[in-house]
Amino acid sequence: MRIVVAMSGGVDSSVAAAMLAREGHEVIGLSMQLYDQSGRDGEGQVRFGSCCTIDDLHDARRVAARIGIPHYIVNFERRFNETVVSNFVREYIAGRTPIPCVHCNGDLKFATLVERAEGMDAAFVATGHYARVERDEATGRCRLRRGIDLAKDQSYFLFTLTQPQLARALFPLGHLEKPAVRDLARDLGLQVSEKPDSHEICFVPDGDHAAFIDRVAQSPGGGTFHDEAGRVLGRHQGVHHYTVGQRKGLGLASPIKLYVVGIDAGANTVTVGPRAALDRGELTASGVNWIAGVPPAPGTRVTAQVRHRHQAAPAGLVPLGTERVRLVFDEPQSAIAPGQAAVFYDGDEVLGGGWID
Repeated sequence: MRIVVAMSGGVDSSVAAAMLAREGHEVIGLSMQLYDQSGRDGEGQVRFGSCCTIDDLHDARRVAARIGIPHYIVNFERRFNETVVSNFVREYIAGRTPIPCVHCNGDLKFATLVERAEGMDAAFVATGHYARVERDEATGRCRLRRGIDLAKDQSYFLFTLTQPQLARALFPLGHLEKPAVRDLARDLGLQVSEKPDSHEICFVPDGDHAAFIDRVAQSPGGGTFHDEAGRVLGRHQGVHHYTVGQRKGLGLASPIKLYVVGIDAGANTVTVGPRAALDRGELTASGVNWIAGVPPAPGTRVTAQVRHRHQAAPAGLVPLGTERVRLVFDEPQSAIAPGQAAVFYDGDEVLGGGWID
């Protein structure tokens, strides 16, 4: 069976490709050049940024050669900028906290890889994500589930996938834990077996998203900090410097610890308050994608994550049409940030998710 594998040059995607090749499939490796952060050198030559660097692309090519599969590099800089980077900038300027990895995985990588797979007459697209997809042969429905390794589970980032995309998706690592993946890489003689995982936003490797936005966009100027009663406490540097739940970097003198509890981009204000002011009992989310294609019944019980490292919390779902939902938690949750994703689970199955209003 012919399978296209997204190869980033890291250990996970490399092992995914090697596993499928070892099983006898006809594997084609694709690496994506997504973002040219560093511009051009003194000779006018393009230099790769931190996502799919020259070293990463070379690593992917060496792995492909090691396991005996063809490897291609595709340039998606323009689509990455339109789909991921522009959204990231717009959201922060609007006082929201975006998750570029979700847009990259669902709106760019999977959509594009499926297109490429069709052009190559490939049956499936595989990635190194720690997630699982199960197919019901009787109904044809696909279910998205958490990876077995809960410390590495990446299903949260895949909630935008549709039934047609899941029908073509393979996640070879979903049933493995990370130490076993590294052991496989060593056994297979892959040069990337000890390569560290990447955790930063690929196009903001230093973690300073506000400085990045200042470089690439006309960002709003400074405004005022307010307390919950509306009193002005000081000046801030611009709403794109802050996110709900943030404590560090506020520069405010106070006898108690202050946290960002609200952002109003229109008024250019940031509201701060004590830790308890971050608690919320419910939220609404828009742009909801239901994995099954239709919303569940009102009152459906779920556990919900409001950010990647959040411990999923029990809640009740109230669909508001097909693409909006109200989520009511059993217990208040802290630092629910507009722009982040709320992802809904039934056990280890992803029911869907949306963008927090």
